[in-house]
Amino acid sequence: MDTLGMTALGMAAVRAVESRRDDRLFDDPYAQLFLDAMPITRPAASSDLGGMFASHGSIRTRFFDDYLRRSDCRQVVLLAAGLDTRAFRLTWPSDTRLFELDLPDVLTFKDTVLTGNAPACHRVTLPDDLRANWAKDLIAAGFDPDIRTAWLAEGIMIYLSADEASTMLTAVADLSARGSHLAFEHGENNPMAALARTMPAMAEFTSLWKGGLNEDASAWLAARGWQVEIHSDVHYGRQTSTTGFLTARFGTNPESA
Repeated sequence: MDTLGMTALGMAAVRAVESRRDDRLFDDPYAQLFLDAMPITRPAASSDLGGMFASHGSIRTRFFDDYLRRSDCRQVVLLAAGLDTRAFRLTWPSDTRLFELDLPDVLTFKDTVLTGNAPACHRVTLPDDLRANWAKDLIAAGFDPDIRTAWLAEGIMIYLSADEASTMLTAVADLSARGSHLAFEHGENNPMAALARTMPAMAEFTSLWKGGLNEDASAWLAARGWQVEIHSDVHYGRQTSTTGFLTARFGTNPESA
């Protein structure tokens, strides 16, 4: 896998370690399978960056798990799904359709490792680039824009330019029925990112960061029909996450959700 794929493997390592804790925030029994198939060298647990990455990754996973459960949508789209295993490890209503979009190499590796494991919902994988015209491919794969959808853009915004992020989120809005939900990371002055930028060993990864929307994401979404909520102090009894999170609901009619 390329560098972006390796970041997904790093998150799998975080989930595998968290799942072995007695006070774990979630249980991902599949994460270790990816590491067994492609071992990686992780940052030392005592390093500042390694500690921030592990803590943030665990909190982020739990927050978005809870977000998807609360959304109560029967259609879910994971944008840049990476090695996410929510289709397998979360409990879903039997009629849930979950679409995973990511680059072909990532999904091929993922499906190879997970061979023999049955998802807990109707899972559809879609090899695609979020910087391309993925919306038409999603519809061709069975996505229904008339059904409320829970969208999750986990860990991808920082890798998109302002134009790319705007194009992606515009497509999400165009495909969203009233009452749909959206979530992604959101926050200023991220100490983990600031520290990573000072480390030559991280240059391979930080060179890919484009920053996402240049303007305030809340205002951008609100102007396009989303009701936005910012979650800035998320910790679950741990060190507070290095970024906050944004969740939003599409449409202004409260009865639609």
